[in-house]
Amino acid sequence: MGIASRSEASRWVAEGRVRVDDVVVRDPEFPVRQGIERVVIRGIEAVPASRLVVMLNKPRGLVTTTRDEQNRDTVYRCFDDGGLPWIAPVGRLDRASEGLLLFTNDPEWGARITDPATGPEKTYHVQTSIVPTPALLAQLVGGAVVDGERLAAKAARVLRAGDKHGWLELVLDEGRNRHIRRLLEAFDVRVLRLVRTSIGPITLGPLGKGKWRVLTDAEVESL
Repeated sequence: MGIASRSEASRWVAEGRVRVDDVVVRDPEFPVRQGIERVVIRGIEAVPASRLVVMLNKPRGLVTTTRDEQNRDTVYRCFDDGGLPWIAPVGRLDRASEGLLLFTNDPEWGARITDPATGPEKTYHVQTSIVPTPALLAQLVGGAVVDGERLAAKAARVLRAGDKHGWLELVLDEGRNRHIRRLLEAFDVRVLRLVRTSIGPITLGPLGKGKWRVLTDAEVESL
């Protein structure tokens, strides 16, 4: 069986034509451990594909999901007609955030990348509603408890500052839901713009907004 396109794979899942260990799966993001669980597609056992990792420069306004109940555009719009097999996001960026987002066909590998114990650091450029001060930087690294969760940045520095706003570079070694936004809100600072610029050694580089490319084997190993 040849490599299915993303739309074909999605249709087969929706039609109930995919089984994992003899159980029908209808969730296109259902995690499968390659080489451990038996996957049958349209009655034919699937041969595990080699690992594929894709990086996307996510535009603002797209949700990181396969389908959206409110019919909002998703990140998969960027892959239309790209001829890619089914891939799942590695972590998330919220709708208002932009920048580097990884996708893979290997959920087990993706889980290791998002695990704080094994995954790489992530770097963000953040435009703030105030001019950042040394005191704010210390607070962000010191952290705060928000809704019962302790949130903090591993590192923080000022990139540039104007009369009313500024840009920070924040490094996280974990990524909780809306981590940076909630952390800054704890100190009465609003996020005006948030861009993930790197995951470990992988950076956005010249990749245009809404564009994607496949990572090389060496890049995948570096993660």
